[in-house]
Amino acid sequence: MTTLKNYHLRMQRVLDYIDAHLDDDLDLDTLSGVAAFSKFHFHRQFKASFGLSVHRYVQLARMRRASFQLAHSGAQSVTDIAIDAGYDAPDAFARAFRQRVGQSPSSFRKSPDWAPWLTAFGPLDHARNTLMKITYEPGDVTIREVLPTPVAIFEHRGDRERLPETIERFIAWRKAAGLSPATSPTFNIFRSERIPANPADYSMDLCVGTDRLIDVDDTHVKSGVIPGGRCAVLRVVHHTSNLEPAALYLYREWLPNSGEEARDFPIYCQRHFSMPPHVTVPEVVCDLYLPLK
Repeated sequence: MTTLKNYHLRMQRVLDYIDAHLDDDLDLDTLSGVAAFSKFHFHRQFKASFGLSVHRYVQLARMRRASFQLAHSGAQSVTDIAIDAGYDAPDAFARAFRQRVGQSPSSFRKSPDWAPWLTAFGPLDHARNTLMKITYEPGDVTIREVLPTPVAIFEHRGDRERLPETIERFIAWRKAAGLSPATSPTFNIFRSERIPANPADYSMDLCVGTDRLIDVDDTHVKSGVIPGGRCAVLRVVHHTSNLEPAALYLYREWLPNSGEEARDFPIYCQRHFSMPPHVTVPEVVCDLYLPLK
């Protein structure tokens, strides 16, 4: 094993330890010991490696867990969640949460806005991916026969900078319709490049799985179907807010070497927001579907 690789593994071990021990006292002595580095240098090594301090990483990791507790654990009080996140008082937690996420804890609990959430906790993904280059292999791709899925569709057409506005309307509509992500799957259909040469050409559909009839007078949403058929499926766990590297792998490497041909339907994904039992850090994953002939 090379010296650099060993160094990265030791730093990676620290991130894994933090994620698995968010309720513990994650002081400098403990974490430098996990990495087997001197405590007098570890804080600078950590920041040099990940772009944020140890304290900031731990704070963000606890706040991210708190956001999932708010969204998915209605039985737990905001006060208990604040204490779990390392705050002595709920008002201090509320101020920090609003500053980070843009919503109060109670507002997020009622109607979480996931678009700014992804931005707020992006530094955690960035830290992990600083040392861990995301690569895919043929074995990561499975071919599935999927059934047709009726969906309600919010179309976003035009500059990607305005996508958060469409996402906000989409979330508000599905919440009013009672179509929770826990019971009704969430899909994105990518009809253009992520960053087209002309920003006005950006095109994406935000969809929720439902066979409910849509009011023909509703100007924001329409009914549609994600067609069934064979699909190459690649699961993405890291950087789920940017699926372009995974899509490029499917198009550049997997498809040419597979002998398969793409079907006449855009690449799309299903997003999973879940907090399984006994898992400290919530799972946010995407299944990327490339339709095949």
